[in-house]
Amino acid sequence: MSGPPFHIIAKKGDVSKYVIVVGDPGRVKVLSEFLEKPRVVNEHRGYLVVTGYYKGLPVTIAAHGIGGPSAAIAFEELGMLGGKIFVRLGTCGGFLPELKIGEVVVASSAAHYPGGTVGQYFSGVCMANGADPLLTYKIMESLKKHGIKYHSGPVFSSDAFYAEDPEFAKKWAEKGVIAVEMECSTLFTLAWMRRWRAACVLVVSDNLLEMEKEPKFATTAELKDVFKKIALAVLDVFHEIEHESTQ
Repeated sequence: MSGPPFHIIAKKGDVSKYVIVVGDPGRVKVLSEFLEKPRVVNEHRGYLVVTGYYKGLPVTIAAHGIGGPSAAIAFEELGMLGGKIFVRLGTCGGFLPELKIGEVVVASSAAHYPGGTVGQYFSGVCMANGADPLLTYKIMESLKKHGIKYHSGPVFSSDAFYAEDPEFAKKWAEKGVIAVEMECSTLFTLAWMRRWRAACVLVVSDNLLEMEKEPKFATTAELKDVFKKIALAVLDVFHEIEHESTQ
C-alpha cells in the first residue's frame, strides 16, 4: 500500500530512511536528546514522531504504541514516508532465570500464534519472522563496543499481555524461546514483505518466572539509562551503514 498515511500526518522528507521505533512516546522524548535540531513531525493519534540529526545523519525516532495492530499502522506509514531501516527498541518479559530486569535481548526471530496481525496479510501461511541478519550482527558488534552485554535468541510476540504467566514462560522456554514482547513478529514480517531492513533490541522489564513471588514491571523512567546506551549503539550503526553506502 502506498500513501497518503492516515495516522502519521507528515510528508515525505519528514521521516528519515533510518528509524528507531519504540512503544512508549515517553521513550521518544528520552532518545530525542541525542538528536541535533530535533523537530516533532507528528503527534496525531499518539504516534509521536521526531526527526533530527545524529552526526549529520537524518534519523527518526517514532512511537508505535502497544501491540501488533498499532505497530503495523506505524511501520507501514513510516515506510510510506521514507523509512527503510527500522530498529525496534522495546521491552520484553524474560523466560529464563538469568534474564533479570535491565538485561538486554537481541531478537534473532519472533514466533507468534497463527493469525493475528500478520496473519491478515497472508492466507494460511506464516511469513518469515527473522531479523535482518547483517543489521542485527552490526548492532551486536556495536553493543559490544559500547560495553553492553546482551543475550540473543528467538522471542515470542504475544497479542494478549495478561495471558502470560510462569507456565506460559516455561512452555516457551522449553522450545528455545527466551522472552516475550508484542511487536517484533509484525516488524520482521512487514520488513521482509516491504523490502525494509529490521532488527529488535529489547530491555527486560520483568521476569515471568519471578512474577508470582515478586511482581515487578520496570517503566521507561526506570530503564532510561539502559535505553540511552543502546540507542547510542544503534545510532552508530546507522552512521556506519550510511558511510558504507557512500563509499
